[in-house]
Amino acid sequence: MTPIQWTYLIFGIVIVLALIFDLGLFSKKGQKTSLKTAFWQSIFWIGLSVLFFGFMWFEDGANTAVSFMSAYLMEKSLSMDNIFVFILIFSFFKVKEENYSRVLLIGILMALIFRAIFISVGVVLINKFHWILYIFGLFLLYTGIKMFKANPEDEFKPEENMAYRFMYRYMRVTTEEPKGRFTIRRNNKVYLTTLSVVVVMLAVTDIIFALDSIPAVFAISQQPVVIYTSNIFAVLGLRSLFFLLRGAVDKFDYLPQGIAVVLIFIGLKMLADYFIHIPVYVSLIVIVLCLGGSILYSLYHQKKGLPEGEVK
Repeated sequence: MTPIQWTYLIFGIVIVLALIFDLGLFSKKGQKTSLKTAFWQSIFWIGLSVLFFGFMWFEDGANTAVSFMSAYLMEKSLSMDNIFVFILIFSFFKVKEENYSRVLLIGILMALIFRAIFISVGVVLINKFHWILYIFGLFLLYTGIKMFKANPEDEFKPEENMAYRFMYRYMRVTTEEPKGRFTIRRNNKVYLTTLSVVVVMLAVTDIIFALDSIPAVFAISQQPVVIYTSNIFAVLGLRSLFFLLRGAVDKFDYLPQGIAVVLIFIGLKMLADYFIHIPVYVSLIVIVLCLGGSILYSLYHQKKGLPEGEVK
């Protein structure tokens, strides 16, 4: 077997075992997830990714391993922005805490399937039409500038989401208390509960975010093994990250600006690739500095819009 084949094999084994853990141990029905549990689960997923990084370094070489870690950090940072939207969706539908884990798990599994399809299509298109990378570059540059200049008061409104409007207009949806169920039968008719609506909205939201994150990963590496593994590792840790961050939504005010700078850099890197090749370790350094800097700046500076002297 070639090194890449070994990497795919080990990756497949790790993912299967991780999902068994997630389905069996981390997702018991009706169980609430404490902050302490979420912290250790996050450590578990991050540790698993770091171990896989070490394996890739040994099996596939330093360049592939660094590309993986750069892409993973890129995906992880964009996932944090994704999580804040998830929190708003759960709050809007008043989902009970004991249902969080199962709803998130199903939404994330759907996101994994859609991302795998997007990545496969992207790999085929880039192999046939390499110039698509420059379109990706322009798109990331535009997205980064738009995100950097975004008004923090322009909050995501779940009721304006296209999935929400479609389901309530064309499907049978009940606002009856779901009691952990995704469907309810009434008068020989099956109705979707709000939990089903939330699951679909989580998957659609992730698809929208994937339109930014997947092109960004293509800018770091065009190796399918790097793109697939970094995306899936980042998505697998979303659920524990949700529970870890839901109490700290307002503590990362400047994270979007940090992510925006990374997207602008990645977009410029893609556009400049024809003239100059920027080493992958430079991307890793920029990602770490921008994300780390924006998080530290958020923690040590006052929340935007609060009167001076008022504490968060």
